[in-house]
This record gives sequence, C-alpha cells and structure tokens, in this order.
Amino acid sequence: MRIVIGEDSAVVREGLALLLMRAGHDVVARVADAPGVVAAVLEHEPDLLITDVRMPPTMTDDGARAARELRKLRPGQPVLLLSQHVETTQSTELVATGAFGYLLKDRVLDLDDFLDAARRVAAGGSALDPAVVAALVAVSHPEPSYAQLTDREREVLSLVAEGRSNAAVAGRLHTTERTVETHVRHIFVKLGLYDSTDDHRRVLAVLAYLGNSS
Repeated sequence: MRIVIGEDSAVVREGLALLLMRAGHDVVARVADAPGVVAAVLEHEPDLLITDVRMPPTMTDDGARAARELRKLRPGQPVLLLSQHVETTQSTELVATGAFGYLLKDRVLDLDDFLDAARRVAAGGSALDPAVVAALVAVSHPEPSYAQLTDREREVLSLVAEGRSNAAVAGRLHTTERTVETHVRHIFVKLGLYDSTDDHRRVLAVLAYLGNSS
C-alpha cells in the first residue's frame, strides 16, 4: 500500500512512517503542513492518506480541510484522520463518502488495530474511533426506538459504527458471529434501518440514524 503521511510533529511523522514500513507499506511522502498534504497526494496518488487534523499553517483543522479539498480534486481518495481530540463535525462530513477513518492518536499504540483500520479505509471502508462514535451518540437525543435497545445491543451498535464486520465484533465481544448477527438484526429492526452485508453501508445507516436523532 502506498501512503502519504501528513503530520507536523517530526517525531510522530517519522514514527508512523517506520511502523508502516515495517508492516510492508510504502510511505511515498511525509509532509508537515496542509498545503504539502494536498500537493503530495496530487503528485503521488497514494492508496491512503494519513493526516493529522491540526496542522500548519493555522493549527486548527487544516488537515481535515485539506482532506475535504482532496475529495473534490480526487474523488474517492482514502483518508485516515488522526487527532488528539474528538471533533465530530469533520467525521460526519467526510464519512458519508466512504474510504474514511477518524482515529485518536493513542490508537496508533495498538499497532494491529491501527493497521487493520488503515487497510479497511484503503479498501473503501470506514474506521471510526470508539470515542468518535461515543461522541456522536452523546450529542444525539435518543428516540423511543433507540431507547428500546439493550445495553448489549448498544455495545454492538457502537462497534458496527466503527466499521467492523460481524466477525470482528464477535472477536471483540468474545462471542459467536451468529450471536452478533442476531444482535445486528434486532438493532436494525428496532431502529427501522435496512440491514446490509456491506460494512460501509451499515456504518452509513447507523450514522444517518444518529444524525437524525438530534
């Protein structure tokens, strides 16, 4: 996988590059500001862009704005945003187009999880940090249908919204895939959402529900 990294901290930037290269990926460019992110992606046409949200020149949301600009210039460009803090507006704006992930930086410490998220995004799927999903739920005002969900079903819903397959959810919850399939079916019935075997469409359905719950 060919990857462009956007990160203003040299230590984090080089650390990410080293982790990714050790995993067999090709880091084709490493840049320290948002204009550099746009230029590098247009030049190298990578399989994945991994970029910090807060970058020069303003150190606000330059990385996310660069990602939005690139989606217009290069539709379908897979993007994985990294951030120290949760900012739900940017995640919901970009997730609807697919091939998008939003992780808190401490998730990089779980290398297997991080690499799995990168692969999912590069393949056109979604990867949302549990903290991002929790924030989306927190800002929503649950409708009666959401209130019908059991605690276990809400736990499954959160993992589905991260972009995980039924098999991955089962692994996280130490249960069987068949049990997860049953939970997902009950969740979608209760929320009035269509069920789908496509992981990204499932994420969109969940986010659409959460977004309409406010």
